[in-house]
Amino acid sequence: MAITQSQSEGRQRRPWSMAAILACLLLTALAPLPARAAGTVAVDVGHGLWDSGAISARGATEFDFNLNLARVLRPVLEARGLTVRPVNFDGEIESLQARVDAAAGSDFLLSIHHDSVASFKLTAWNWMGEDLDFADEDRGFALFISHRNPRLEESLACASAMGRALRARGFVPATHHGTTAAGTPRPWADEENGVRFYDTLFVISHGAMPSVLFEAGVLKHRDEELALRDRSRQQAMAQGLAEGLAVCLGEPLKAEGQLPGPRN
Repeated sequence: MAITQSQSEGRQRRPWSMAAILACLLLTALAPLPARAAGTVAVDVGHGLWDSGAISARGATEFDFNLNLARVLRPVLEARGLTVRPVNFDGEIESLQARVDAAAGSDFLLSIHHDSVASFKLTAWNWMGEDLDFADEDRGFALFISHRNPRLEESLACASAMGRALRARGFVPATHHGTTAAGTPRPWADEENGVRFYDTLFVISHGAMPSVLFEAGVLKHRDEELALRDRSRQQAMAQGLAEGLAVCLGEPLKAEGQLPGPRN
């Protein structure tokens, strides 16, 4: 078969093309791999079958959202080299202390939750024949740590790492958690990465390991509720959490936020 000019020129350039390919492969091999770590992460699914947590704007339970995200997160953590200790994946756990006990011996505890808002912010509406309520003002993720945790600095370092990785994927920290419903301040620990102190949260206060409670988003916000149902968004969120934990547990991190004294 006759060889055209372009084919001939292509053959003459082939050694250089192969060299370029080999160079690219070498650069790829030398590029940093995604952070990996060895260790055990207890993933606690917040609420349960008997205490379903918040109700979304369209009537779904928080426990269902928590469980769905935890199921997405588990294999992503495992792909990073971490062992997952599932806590309350069946929704049957009996108490907050039982959660802490189930996580005992882990290197880290991550409690998965989704958020609501104060009742005075809610507006009534009817969805598919059911009387419900919504609030479209507040949205975003939050990470909580406790002064009462004996590994406070490590808890903050890991929370900051997760918040940073989430922000890198386009997720935005919530800004509405400044006080509890009773008016108790919840000060920033790392404002840039969405980390606050919340000293009365039992699960992150009573374990021996570094612990963080993660609020993935606001279920009462109608648009955010739909986004939180989206599997691709759940996957991106899981990747951010896993990256932060792998970095944090894979190498010592200095806490970026401030560590003021506890508040009552």
